[in-house]
Amino acid sequence: MKPKSQLEILKSGLNAFRPDVPKPDTRLRRLRRTENLRALMRENRVTVDDFIYPIFVEEQAAERSPIGSMPGIFRETEATLPLAVKDVAKHKVKAVILFGISHNKDHSGSDSMHSGGLLARMIAEAKNASPDTLVIADVCFCEYTDHGHCGVLDHNHDVDNDRTIENIAIQSVIAAEAGADMIAPSGMMDGQVAAIRAALDENGFSHIPIMAYAAKFASAFYGPFRDAAGCALGKGASMGNGDRKTYQMDPANLREAVREAEMDEIEGADILMVKPGLAYLDILARLRDETNLPLAAYQVSGEYAMMKYAAQAGALNYDDVMLENLMAFKRAGADLILTYCALDAAVALDKLADHLEL
Repeated sequence: MKPKSQLEILKSGLNAFRPDVPKPDTRLRRLRRTENLRALMRENRVTVDDFIYPIFVEEQAAERSPIGSMPGIFRETEATLPLAVKDVAKHKVKAVILFGISHNKDHSGSDSMHSGGLLARMIAEAKNASPDTLVIADVCFCEYTDHGHCGVLDHNHDVDNDRTIENIAIQSVIAAEAGADMIAPSGMMDGQVAAIRAALDENGFSHIPIMAYAAKFASAFYGPFRDAAGCALGKGASMGNGDRKTYQMDPANLREAVREAEMDEIEGADILMVKPGLAYLDILARLRDETNLPLAAYQVSGEYAMMKYAAQAGALNYDDVMLENLMAFKRAGADLILTYCALDAAVALDKLADHLEL
C-alpha cells in the first residue's frame, strides 16, 4: 500500500476534527466581482462638483512663482490670476477661494478694508475672468497685518476679539461689493459670523452665504500655507504671543468643536467647515450627526505636501492616494472639499471615467 503523503495526512487530520466545515450563506464578495458591480454598489462618490480650489495672489509681483513647499502650486500675480481662474473653469471645478499676499501690511490689516485694496481687486479680477465661477473670499487679517495674527493686537499682544470682528464685518462688505459670491471667515473670533451676517444684511447683501471656518484647529499641518501666503508670525507676535493658540482650537477637543459649530449655525452660517481635514475626520463625522447644514473639509497645505513629496520619493502613487483621501472626506460627511489637489483630481477622475464601461 502506498504510504500517505504529508498533505493527505494533514487533510485526514483536519477532517477528523472538522468533518463538516460550514460554507458561508452570506457572501459579500458577490457585489465586488466586477468594476461595474462595484460602481453600482458605491456608497459615496467624489466628483469635480465637490471641489473648491485655493489660489494665492501676490501683490506687485512681476511674474507667477512656484511655492517651494507645495509642489505644483504657484503664487499668481494680479495679471496671471484671470488665466488661473479660467484654467480652473476649464477643469470643470466650480469654485475658487482667494488668499492675498499683501505688500501693504500694517498693524490692523487696513489694506483689506477699502475698495482699492488687494482683497477687493483680486475678487473683482477673478469674477471678471470667469463670471460663472463661484468666487469665495477668505476674510481674515493674517495676510494683511505686519505681525501675522488674525486681527488687531491688544496691549497684551493677543488678538482683540471685539475690535477684530468689527473690522472683519467691514472686510466682508468690501469683499461682497467687489463681487464675492461667498464669505468665508477664517479667524476663529467669537461672534464673527453674527457680525458678518448683520453687516452683509444691512448693506444689501442678504443673499450672500457665509461658509464659517467653524472648527479650525491650531495645527502643525499649516506650515506650507504660511510660506505661500506670507503670514508667518512677525514682529508683533514676538513680543509675547508667538502662536495662534488663543483663538485657533486645541487639537485635543472634540466637544468644543461641536460647540463652535453650533454657535456658528445659530449666528447664521450657511456652511460649516472643519480644518484641517484628514487628522480631524472624527470631528467631521460628529458634525454630520449634529447638523443638517452643508459641511466642508479643508485638505490643507501640509496634507497636500506630504502626498506630493511621498510620491516624488516613490513611496506611493499620488493619484491613488489623493483620491482615497478625498473619498475619506466624503465618507465622513463632507459635501464640499477645499483642496490644492482639485485640478489634479479633476484630471484623475476624467481618466477613471474613460476606463469604466458604464
